[in-house]
Amino acid sequence: MSATRPTLGKLALRGLVAGSLAGSIAALSFGSVAGAQNIAGFDSNQPVSYDAGHIDILDRQNRVVLSGGVVIQQGNLQLRADRTTVSYTSNGGLTIQRLDATGNVVVSRGNERASGAAGVYDFNRRVIILSGGVALRRGNDSLNGGRLVIDLNSGISSVDGNAAGSRGEGGRVSGTFTVPDQN
Repeated sequence: MSATRPTLGKLALRGLVAGSLAGSIAALSFGSVAGAQNIAGFDSNQPVSYDAGHIDILDRQNRVVLSGGVVIQQGNLQLRADRTTVSYTSNGGLTIQRLDATGNVVVSRGNERASGAAGVYDFNRRVIILSGGVALRRGNDSLNGGRLVIDLNSGISSVDGNAAGSRGEGGRVSGTFTVPDQN
């Protein structure tokens, strides 16, 4: 863990001290993102910004709870959810360990968008997991299942159709891929 990596907890506490948490809004721009980019292969050492209707800082538990239309931004990766709990450590500085998101969770980057009922972003393992009726969209291609695991280290994304709330028929993974015109 890098003590110099900016973290959500550090940003939240700085904002609280300054008395202007409500004014902390991330710049949300995808205009210059190339269509070939995808969620996997993302640099997770970038600063994290947030925007929410409400924030609770639970210092004794090393947690920050964001609710009310939460938007978490890290570089050009965006996570939206109804509620997000941020777990952090505070060894000489605050370092995000994990984000747990619930309710209408959407993770997007470039032309790729993944959604589900719940999500976890584990900063230590560099893994994003979505579960509960997962839908992955990249351009016109679609993939549906019960659980999506995005490994930011390897760049491999896996979809399992057997998780509860699977959109895949009969607990299977389903979807469509576009085929280039061969004329």
